[in-house]
Amino acid sequence: MVQLTFHGAARTVTGSKYLLEADGSQVLVDCGMFQGLKKLRQMNWEPTPFDVKSLDAVMLTHAHLDHTGYLPKIVREGYNHRVFCTPATAELAELIMLDSAKIQENDAKYANKKGFSKHKPALPLYEGRDVLSAVKLLREVEREKWHQITGPIYARFHDAGHLLGSNMIEVEVRDRDPALRILFSGDVGRYDGPLYHDPAPPPECDILVCESTYGNRDHPDKDLSDGLADVFNRAVKRGGVILMASFAVGRAQQLIYLMQVLKCEGKIPDLPIYLDSPMACNATDIYREFSVDHDLSEGELCGDRPVLGGPAVHLCRSVDESKALNHVEGPAVIISSSGMMTAGRILHHLKRRLPDKRSTIVLGGYMAVGTRGRALEEGAPTIRMHGMDVPVNAAVEKVPGLSGHADRSGLLRWLSAIKEPPKQVFLTHGEPDAADALAKTLAKDRGWKVTVPDLGESHTLG
Repeated sequence: MVQLTFHGAARTVTGSKYLLEADGSQVLVDCGMFQGLKKLRQMNWEPTPFDVKSLDAVMLTHAHLDHTGYLPKIVREGYNHRVFCTPATAELAELIMLDSAKIQENDAKYANKKGFSKHKPALPLYEGRDVLSAVKLLREVEREKWHQITGPIYARFHDAGHLLGSNMIEVEVRDRDPALRILFSGDVGRYDGPLYHDPAPPPECDILVCESTYGNRDHPDKDLSDGLADVFNRAVKRGGVILMASFAVGRAQQLIYLMQVLKCEGKIPDLPIYLDSPMACNATDIYREFSVDHDLSEGELCGDRPVLGGPAVHLCRSVDESKALNHVEGPAVIISSSGMMTAGRILHHLKRRLPDKRSTIVLGGYMAVGTRGRALEEGAPTIRMHGMDVPVNAAVEKVPGLSGHADRSGLLRWLSAIKEPPKQVFLTHGEPDAADALAKTLAKDRGWKVTVPDLGESHTLG
């Protein structure tokens, strides 16, 4: 029998972990941390819901923390087999996991110093040395080629168009004839998105595990660059700093690219841009290294201005460089992480800029329930950080359509390439309203058999 168990991203958008068992072999597809609501974050500290020493392999769809961030924990618990991913994912995942460990270590240290943690002492979930052990297990695979993962389980990786190195993973369980075909969508990217190739069409499959982040809504019709220009020009009139919360990998590079284009088109002033994230700076180097993987065809803008750099772009790697930004007066742009404002340098900038009515806080992309980004999006009068409530006097703007995920129409367009209905569809990586809405659409319009699984739910596939 083939068994599939959902240990994450089930009725939530975070913590992706799918355990596939076939003929005595066990493979984990993605190994992500839970983020967002406190009750979700606390699940990272619960006992791992499967025997890590029984796992034969792990496969990663892409490098984002909600798909990779739990890997150092299972390595700490004894997992020591291969972790399959594409080359760009391997490099980005190392950056992201090391940053995660550093943030956890620093937060624990800060909590112990200030005494606001309920845990005595506060401890990180894992440390940098656990990440380095995990990195040693990464095994790079080529896209569009079949690879034997373990036992009867074979896999082929296809470009998902979501992030540098991101993939959907096509699996065949070859202990039967014909093989059982399973497709894990990963995060499906947008069509015609800046910096990204379109997602590859999905192959035919018997079982489909598909994300549903935007399963109940579409991105705004307004052109992304025009919407961003409107936000920036309003912010410039306020005269303060424009603070942009951004994922250090993917989103930060996309924002710089879009701003450079807008500057060259004369749609926004030539504002200084401060990228305050060592990881984002390093990720930019990796983007250049793997430029063929993404649409960087612009190459240079305005002659001597490289698409992800130039004289107006200042890369802030050190703590002192970050602290110096407290003295920057507007109009200027500070891009910092984390993208949903859950941790990282962005918190210190928020404490500095939120009380100032001249400031503009720009939210880009999806903000999960329970994050500070969602609280700001919903108009919270104060934001709690480091044991204190910070007043929100700054303007809060939402950039229309700035997301690396396909919306409802994009998902349906992507799924239209599947001509034969799968025997079973599982919708994951979406909050209940989004997943349920997409499930109803697929069931009604296409006659597909769709399930939105609960956390820990297990299904026999054949």
